[in-house]
Amino acid sequence: MGSDTVVGFASAPLEIIDGDRGTNYPKQSDFSLSGDCLFLNTGNVTSNGFDFTQLNFISREKDQQLRKGKAKRYDVILTTRGTVGNVSYYDQSVPFEDIRINSGMVLLRADRRKLWPQYLYYFVRSSLFGTQVASLSTGSAQPQLPIRDINRVKIRIPSLDEQRAIAAVLGALDDKIELNRRMNGTLEAMARALFKSWFVDFDPVRAKMERRPTGLPEEIEALFVGEMEEGRPLGWGVGTLGDICDYIMSGGTPRTTQSEFWDGEIPWLSSGETRQRFIIDTEKTITQLGVERSSTRLARAHSTVIAGAGQGHTRGQTSLLLFDSYINQSVVALAANKSVSSDLFVFLSLVPRYEEFRQLSDSHSSRGSLTTRLLATVPIIKPPIELIQHFDNVVGPMVKRIKTNLNEAKTLTALRDGLLPKLMSGEVRVPLAEEVVADAL
Repeated sequence: MGSDTVVGFASAPLEIIDGDRGTNYPKQSDFSLSGDCLFLNTGNVTSNGFDFTQLNFISREKDQQLRKGKAKRYDVILTTRGTVGNVSYYDQSVPFEDIRINSGMVLLRADRRKLWPQYLYYFVRSSLFGTQVASLSTGSAQPQLPIRDINRVKIRIPSLDEQRAIAAVLGALDDKIELNRRMNGTLEAMARALFKSWFVDFDPVRAKMERRPTGLPEEIEALFVGEMEEGRPLGWGVGTLGDICDYIMSGGTPRTTQSEFWDGEIPWLSSGETRQRFIIDTEKTITQLGVERSSTRLARAHSTVIAGAGQGHTRGQTSLLLFDSYINQSVVALAANKSVSSDLFVFLSLVPRYEEFRQLSDSHSSRGSLTTRLLATVPIIKPPIELIQHFDNVVGPMVKRIKTNLNEAKTLTALRDGLLPKLMSGEVRVPLAEEVVADAL
């Protein structure tokens, strides 16, 4: 094999391993929420890597009955049925030692003497792979990518040193993107913990009642009374979301058959996008004509947005909108009346109430819709506005940093996705890419 060879997967130094489809394939009764071996489903492999929010496990005994689909570290995992082409990399960062894949995906296992696994992973993520896959028609009603078609995909295999260098360049961008993601997770956890301490557990109030130090600055401590009544601090009110919000509204959708309504410069939010806790952009845009000829409405920056409807786990998801955007009819936007509350207080009050929202909508609607009228009746505690303002002074900079990190990650993702096919094809060589990445980082 030469120093810069293009070969089909069938001739490449890799093994393609299918998931087990035999008689011992797990039944529903074989799965549990915990166990010895993670049984990976296609939903766990997304366009952005692994998603471990919902997991199925099988026992060691069941795992040993299966002949195929056992993952090893540094395997590339590719979905081949349903949502075709999602890819994840089973490296040391994945917190599971035993993984078995289902029949809707394959393992790509590189021969590390000739093909660097991370290079293979980035190739499978690139448009060079995706374009070839899209051209392979299976003739099936359900999207699928059989191994015989994967074997027809061509890959450029430069020297092992260049493969490692390409992987290192792209990995540096992914590492920074992941660092930002983890930092945002920490910042969100800090904000939610402080909210819970002040406004749910009433820790400063209880500390005063027990004559313990609150650990707070004097001007903030003074705003917490040292007495409780009816399960809340003395003097704090209880109201509804309708009492503390300027608006609780949903929007609409421009007619999809009218092309002049779409792909403009105006952001438009749908309910599925509430899967992001903090939203900095939208997947679709509309035109001014689309705004004027539809019932969509504008939600201002820092509104809380909740999925009022949606498939699967979507309904009830809560996010903070960090820019002005129009919304569709399946999104409910809430903005605080700042004379009595704040946007951050509303947002952090509602994030933990996902299950409550699901039950509320199920009990009031056969379609399970979470309506503006229902949300307006949701009870909420009403602390003094001065205390809420101090809370905002502490948490506001955290949210600002989250937004900065998200924007930076968006820029780095675009850079990575632009470099990826060019490095893989040899159009851009490593030294130039290293300079570009160094400037970005």
